[in-house]
Amino acid sequence: RDLDKDLSHRPKRRRCHETYNFNMKCPTPGCNSLGHLTGKHERHFAVSGCPLYHNLSADECKVKAISREKQEEEMKVQEETNSRHATRHQTPTSKQSKYKEQVAEMRKGRNSGLQKEQKEKHMAHRQIHGNTREPLLENITSDYDLELFRKAQARASEDLEKLRIQGQITEGSNMIKTILFGRYELDTWYHSPYPEEYARLGRLYICEFCLKYMKSQTILRRHMAKCVWKHPPGDEVYRKCSISVFEVDGKKNKIYCQNLCLLAKLFLDHKTLYYDVEPFLFYVMTEADNTGCHLVGYFSKEKNSFLNYNVSCILTMPQYMRQGFGKMLIDFSYLLSKVEEKVGSPERPLSDLGLISYRSYWKEVLLRYMYNFQGKEISIKEISQETAVNPVDIVSTLQSLQMLKYWKGKHLVLKRQDLIDEWKAKEIKRGNSNKTIDPSSLKWTPPKGT
Repeated sequence: RDLDKDLSHRPKRRRCHETYNFNMKCPTPGCNSLGHLTGKHERHFAVSGCPLYHNLSADECKVKAISREKQEEEMKVQEETNSRHATRHQTPTSKQSKYKEQVAEMRKGRNSGLQKEQKEKHMAHRQIHGNTREPLLENITSDYDLELFRKAQARASEDLEKLRIQGQITEGSNMIKTILFGRYELDTWYHSPYPEEYARLGRLYICEFCLKYMKSQTILRRHMAKCVWKHPPGDEVYRKCSISVFEVDGKKNKIYCQNLCLLAKLFLDHKTLYYDVEPFLFYVMTEADNTGCHLVGYFSKEKNSFLNYNVSCILTMPQYMRQGFGKMLIDFSYLLSKVEEKVGSPERPLSDLGLISYRSYWKEVLLRYMYNFQGKEISIKEISQETAVNPVDIVSTLQSLQMLKYWKGKHLVLKRQDLIDEWKAKEIKRGNSNKTIDPSSLKWTPPKGT
């Protein structure tokens, strides 16, 4: 009908990029969401891609992107040239040696410390912007290393942007930012698959005893007035002073275990078990006071593990981290393996914090064994039987401590006295800490069929 009419007075329809939702905004204060750290996109919606957060402008990001592309092209040409003339045992070329010397020289040029004016500038920037901006990084390290770090930042930001465009990261994929848990307000680390009506709230209220999750402070207050739980369900299998461990069967207490898994996923990256909890036992560690038994951490364990895993998933709550409770949970898992007369090992992959905790524990166990050992020949099999640690974990720990050598066709375990003395000094300094597991306080028999 409008073919013969003049439509020039009508405003032109604006076409938006299909991947951008213009209701979304960058969380950095004062940012208009324009530009991108990579210099390749017109807008951004996350801190990782925000030029303002990284103390840059959108134009500066574009200039840096052009220079990075040029460098990458030069590197490709150089790699093709090198691969064309490569031999099996090729020595470094003169260009490569020269470049290596240049890098070493550039790294030497790093300032030994910030001058007074620079320190004042850094402090002023921190006081004005706090955590809403990246700290000033200039003059902290060499220009070469700083440039490498900037490249890595840009590459990571580009990867996240690709995932967002593909739909793997959506606007509401991790809306739970904080949880109110007992007397603590905890920032979450990862996405957990809570029901959508709860996940989009941003803050979740959780009962610290029964782990039921709620939408508001009022609902939580009413719940706490009626909740009769003061400790986890199941059997108390360990108690010493204020520390207790409860064995909770995933089949008998399904709702509690599912809530525990959902809570744990907020702080674990690799966790995939949420609802299928029936084949698992959960060992929940608590610290008691006059109000009840407060959740410290837990580990789960398969009732029937064909590979003798003594831990499937392990977590220490953030408010109890760096206090020795993680090591206590690990020690307790190996104590159960000793009672079962089995050799145990944690299920892989471990989280970053879990791997650090286990390596520290294995190191301590081996050094304690070496300190108490009086014989001349050490057998890895005997160490494994006495400590319940898997031989593979023992070997990897010995290698990391440089205590395993290959000599005349045999593997030899070296007793490094310097490491043992260092460990003993730390033990004496630590004194009689309550953060240890006492085997005599365990009242537990292995479940039937395991």
